[in-house]
Amino acid sequence: MNLTQQAKQVPLSQLGVAPLRQQLRAGTLRSVDLADALIARTEAHAALNGYVAFDAEALRAQARQADARIAAGEDLALLGVPVALKDNIDAVGLPSAAGTRALAGLQPQHDAEVVQRLRKAGALIAGKANMHELAMGITTNNSVTGAARNPWEPSRIPGGSSGGSGVVVAAGLVPAAIGTDTGGSVRVPAALCGVVGLRPTTGRVPGRGIAPISLTRDTAGPIARSVEDCALLDGVLSGSAQPLVPVSLQGVRLGLPGPGFWEGLEPGVHSVAQEAIERLRSAGAQLVEVPLPALAGFNEAAGFPIALYEFIRDMGDYLRYAQRGVSLRQLVDAIGSPDVAAIVQPLMGEGAVPEAIYAHALQARRGLQAVYAEAFAAHGVRALLFPTTPLTAAPVGHDVTVQLNGQALPTFSAFIRNTDPGSNAGIPGVTLPAGLAGGLPVGLGLDGPAGSDRGLLALAAAVEAVLPPLPSAPWLR
Repeated sequence: MNLTQQAKQVPLSQLGVAPLRQQLRAGTLRSVDLADALIARTEAHAALNGYVAFDAEALRAQARQADARIAAGEDLALLGVPVALKDNIDAVGLPSAAGTRALAGLQPQHDAEVVQRLRKAGALIAGKANMHELAMGITTNNSVTGAARNPWEPSRIPGGSSGGSGVVVAAGLVPAAIGTDTGGSVRVPAALCGVVGLRPTTGRVPGRGIAPISLTRDTAGPIARSVEDCALLDGVLSGSAQPLVPVSLQGVRLGLPGPGFWEGLEPGVHSVAQEAIERLRSAGAQLVEVPLPALAGFNEAAGFPIALYEFIRDMGDYLRYAQRGVSLRQLVDAIGSPDVAAIVQPLMGEGAVPEAIYAHALQARRGLQAVYAEAFAAHGVRALLFPTTPLTAAPVGHDVTVQLNGQALPTFSAFIRNTDPGSNAGIPGVTLPAGLAGGLPVGLGLDGPAGSDRGLLALAAAVEAVLPPLPSAPWLR
């Protein structure tokens, strides 16, 4: 069955970017009809709180323009396809608040560079997705914008900080969304919502016009329904025309990193991840142990000091450059979420990260990067493989601690445990839906060497092909 035949059997709300674009190109689907279907679904599932800004008439107007361009013979990578944006990505015509009170309702004067690239490729900007306030958390239980809710079980979190981006894709409100990832903020919500997420190599995708945490660590990245869709979006965001070269899993070496990545998992997560390993072995992949004994020390020394030092510097620079009309002090004083206020407000005074600690953190990051580079080279592995998160989606409201195997752990560190080290090293990472545990999605993560983004996506496509497809979320049927 070809892509067109498959697409005709699937509701528009469940189709990905590639099959939608094929139908639009062939003239069997109008962009305005797609927009109408997604608007109706967005209105029907407003209780998920995936969007914080959504203008149905503006989306229809963009769709009519796209249909006219298609009729005139234009053929662009994303022409006529709606894409949502995390609320910290500036887009003219929509408010850009980074989920925080001081910026609420304020519209930016310029598109972020990634938005310029999306528009140039013909994408429609569908709306702004909910997020953890200032991207400083993992639950998207935002006291300013309200909690975003997991489409698989609305009493559960969708992950964060790009939680709304995961929600709108998983719920079929839009075929793809762009989030940002500092320590796991694209891959965690993609994993918890049962979709695909990509964190590109840091610096590969431009960050100008995105409200930052840390320019050393931040990157924008796509959330979509398939690796093919993420690869298509990655090509637009990064400007890369490099095609994906198909990969056979026969003889491919994949690393199982340790210690820590495969230990202390929820039983259901462990079971799904082990089944994924067996599927990969059956497809011919070689799974090898990759010890990383120095990783935890370097990661701990690098992560939070860099992010917290650079937030004060980089957010201040963004507010001035983007001419948001709000000072850093005003922004920080108006933070509404208690967990975010506890992190950020001390940074304006005695809790500021000292220069010496920051310098040491940058040095530790270089050590972390060396650990990864040496591990890939010494063991000859194409990627490191691990459960994206050690647990499935927690109940909404568990912002401070979460239960994992009978132990109360800090929520933030529990969920980013496996995604944070690669983030701090700046290497690319992908998460794929691997199955369900207790009716909730489990993600399988792959980290690759720095700069290997297209090769990692090709490998991820091969892995995706041997994993079981997820059923539709019961709540959305």
